[in-house]
Amino acid sequence: MPRFPEPYWRDSHKLPAFPRLNENLHVDVAVIGAGISGITTAYLLAKEGVKVALLDAGKILNGTTGHTTAKLTVQHSMTYAGLIQTHGQEKAKQYYEANLAGLNLVKELVESHSIDCDFSEQESWIYANTPSYGKKLEQEFDAYQKLGIPGEMRTRLPFEIQIENAIMMGGQAQFHPLKYLSHLVREFQLMGGIVYENTVAENVEPGPRPQVLLQNGHRVHCSYVVSSSHFPFYDGGGLYFMRMYADRSYVAAIKPKKEYPGGMFSSVDSPVRSFRYTPINGEQLLLVGGENHRTGQGPDTMEHYEKLRDFAEEVFGIEEFTYRWSAQDLFTPDNVPYIGRISSKHENIFVATGYRKWGMTSGTAAGLILRDLITKKESPYEELYTPLRFHPAADVKQVALNNVNVAAHFVAGKLDVTRKKIDELEPDEGGVVTFGGKRAGAYRDTQGKLHVVDTTCTHLGCEVNWNSGDRTWDCPCHGSRFSYDGRVVEGPADQPLKKLDA
Repeated sequence: MPRFPEPYWRDSHKLPAFPRLNENLHVDVAVIGAGISGITTAYLLAKEGVKVALLDAGKILNGTTGHTTAKLTVQHSMTYAGLIQTHGQEKAKQYYEANLAGLNLVKELVESHSIDCDFSEQESWIYANTPSYGKKLEQEFDAYQKLGIPGEMRTRLPFEIQIENAIMMGGQAQFHPLKYLSHLVREFQLMGGIVYENTVAENVEPGPRPQVLLQNGHRVHCSYVVSSSHFPFYDGGGLYFMRMYADRSYVAAIKPKKEYPGGMFSSVDSPVRSFRYTPINGEQLLLVGGENHRTGQGPDTMEHYEKLRDFAEEVFGIEEFTYRWSAQDLFTPDNVPYIGRISSKHENIFVATGYRKWGMTSGTAAGLILRDLITKKESPYEELYTPLRFHPAADVKQVALNNVNVAAHFVAGKLDVTRKKIDELEPDEGGVVTFGGKRAGAYRDTQGKLHVVDTTCTHLGCEVNWNSGDRTWDCPCHGSRFSYDGRVVEGPADQPLKKLDA
């Protein structure tokens, strides 16, 4: 299978390089993390006349937002029946309305600013392959009717896929996320907003005017801090690494042999299969996704791409396999994101995280919620999304399961003896090896150079595993990810893996 590790749209937006912050800075609000929630929050606050700095540890739009499948929909798989059960009908309706507000804000901005971002309204479908999930989909449709959510039950798809039933929702959308967000960044700058790249925020000193501590020793003095860095860069005593788990999924982009009729589709059974088209260079690419699993766990990652390729070949036919990439999503115990004050101790430090796979609408909704909280307006969604909430039925069970999973993988990693010999590694191959009599991780790059690291995760000491699809070291306990030479790619770890002399 060809190596196309990046989404096709990653370099198709036009933004200049932004500077690194190399001095102390004073602003009203520091927003850490320049994905969809961070950029939307910064843009909306700037419109209110607030002085905002937007900081990212790497290049903006290069993280989770840059790996999305870019569906704008309030149809979040099977969500609403479960929300009614765990949160009640009123809050389930609020979840729908918050995401609808996010969807409508994107529509409004695209139209009012004439943003060229391949935006198009689409039908969104979820479908069941098996009788058991067919019944669950009927329960989901019952929830739609209770909540007044528009949708239609269907028994066939416009593809050669046998199903039990499906729910179709009109008026949803798809877009090119980076073209859209690039425009918001430019508008943000025109309103006086400032952007810094390659600026790593490591900690916060809380207080009436908190300070963001940067890796280079400088500080950002502000009245409010917003952590929108996918996994919170600052925990604030909220124990987010225990309250969320990381899930990886995969996307293959192909040129199909069969004509694609449009629409966005996702199965609710396992293994999940999702697909939609996107325009590129006058042609249609088909994005086929799925193969979810806990980060750092499961078989060799290339197997997931191969299964997506086989599915696409069977249903659509493949004229050309063009791109592939993977994404990481964070799940909360009750499947509702954490948006609001990071803990009860910190009134002026906010977090936005845990979007599952629905960051395009939820991340935009986060911008609306955080704008209202910071500017002292009423937000109808504050109580639903607050990170301070606790739901015994969902939270205790899920946190307990997560901790059992963590303990099992912690022990398994320490006992692992399945290792390669370092001399067996071919160019562009990595794996767990024995080095100096101990477990280590090695990768031989395309030039033949060896990169060897200690495989003990710097977060809480689990043993990381090799991800051959993305050339990363992934932690099976809390989802931290590191580059082949040990640099932090994804938290909660904030320190690199120790390098070993090869």
